[in-house]
Amino acid sequence: MSLRTPLKRAKGLGAAGDGVHHWLIQRLTAVALIPLFIWFIVSLVSMTGADYATVSQWMANPLVTILLVLFIGTLFYHSELGLQVVIEDYVSSKGSRLTFLVLSRFVHFFLAAAGIIAVLRVAFGA
Repeated sequence: MSLRTPLKRAKGLGAAGDGVHHWLIQRLTAVALIPLFIWFIVSLVSMTGADYATVSQWMANPLVTILLVLFIGTLFYHSELGLQVVIEDYVSSKGSRLTFLVLSRFVHFFLAAAGIIAVLRVAFGA
């Protein structure tokens, strides 16, 4: 599915990359984060004052584990997409831009992986 106009396809003009795809994915992750964020906040508020055993028992529920992993993965992916746009728009040096883009991707991947591993360790009692 292409969102290019027939004139754009015929002339071969337009953005150098896949800006429409990036824009669409960022909007989809934002929409996905709305119910996940509401669920996460309601869950946190409902467990105010709970001890570790209660929280780990709650996280051991397969549905909760899946929702937490989806929340963390979607959150960090959405954040990486947004920061990528900021870097591309405001870092003028090509070398610095590439460095920041790569660093951003690695940091977001590392933080998402750390969060997901932490959820899985608590959920599975490791």
